[in-house]
Amino acid sequence: MTGAVTRVAVVGAGYFGQFHYDAWTRMDGCALVGLCALSGGEETATRFGVPRVFDNIADMVSETGPDLVDIVSPPETHMNAIATLVPTVKWIICQKPFCRDRIEAQAAVELASEHGARVIVHENFRFQPWYREIKRLIDGGLIGQPFQATFRLRPGDGQGATAYLDRQPYFQKMERFLVHETAIHWIDTFRYLLGEVTSVSADLVRLNPVIAGEDAGILQFRFASGARALFDGNRLADHAAENTRLTMGEMEVEGPKGAIRLIGDGSLMVRARAETSWRMHTYDWMDRHFGGDCVFLTNRAALSSFHAGTPAETEAAAYLRNLDIEAAAYESHETRRWVDV
Repeated sequence: MTGAVTRVAVVGAGYFGQFHYDAWTRMDGCALVGLCALSGGEETATRFGVPRVFDNIADMVSETGPDLVDIVSPPETHMNAIATLVPTVKWIICQKPFCRDRIEAQAAVELASEHGARVIVHENFRFQPWYREIKRLIDGGLIGQPFQATFRLRPGDGQGATAYLDRQPYFQKMERFLVHETAIHWIDTFRYLLGEVTSVSADLVRLNPVIAGEDAGILQFRFASGARALFDGNRLADHAAENTRLTMGEMEVEGPKGAIRLIGDGSLMVRARAETSWRMHTYDWMDRHFGGDCVFLTNRAALSSFHAGTPAETEAAAYLRNLDIEAAAYESHETRRWVDV
């Protein structure tokens, strides 16, 4: 690092990037020094006080000397961005989906390793405050060793010809959508909560004909612990919440001593075995920006890991396991059978 303040540059200025820029402006000991974007860069720079705008990553790096670069551009740009950065920038955060596919992601990891650079995948759902609290309750023994988790994805944003166009229009063109773009969050979150996945089955369908990929499906997971998980995903349906994108749906985790339930307003309910009603479990979290301010929480954890020289929870090399599970899900759908990971 070049000094006491971490110099941060960002690649991309799309819809989701706004949460990253905001997070860095609130991060103690960080300064935004530049951004690189083919469109929207000047507006983003003005909004978040970024001093310099570039349309070329190499120029941005050579002229601003960042310690850390945060890649928030689409998957097809990741490999080139990482290849450009790793000779000089050793701390990189990369948005998910990580690269275009498993092969490219592996190549990006190997290239970074060859140059002594670290890449952390910005997998932010596990940092949403309700999942951190569920993990704390599980580790504290509230429900015993979990044997079942269920998540019902119901954001309600996938209907009609204009689906996704107001935020992330490239969603419509992704040939693999529900699992590659969305369910990957819960593949990672299930691993965070329940441990390692050993096999998966998937039944996927496209309901909205204007998009290229699947937008609904049922995924089942088996874990080394003996636990099972169910992901019931449908991007066209909604759920009972004022902001259907806050939690994106509802979860229940069950064990021999009881259960924990996540509802759409971020509340957690708990019930001990044999109890006939649910009790509200209170915990502290901030309803700010996306997913309980999870972008800020993810960036803060990544920065802490970089400074400490310790492995991050979503270090890119370890994150490849999520992509193996994703690939197994698509194979399962195609072959109509359970697939071992």
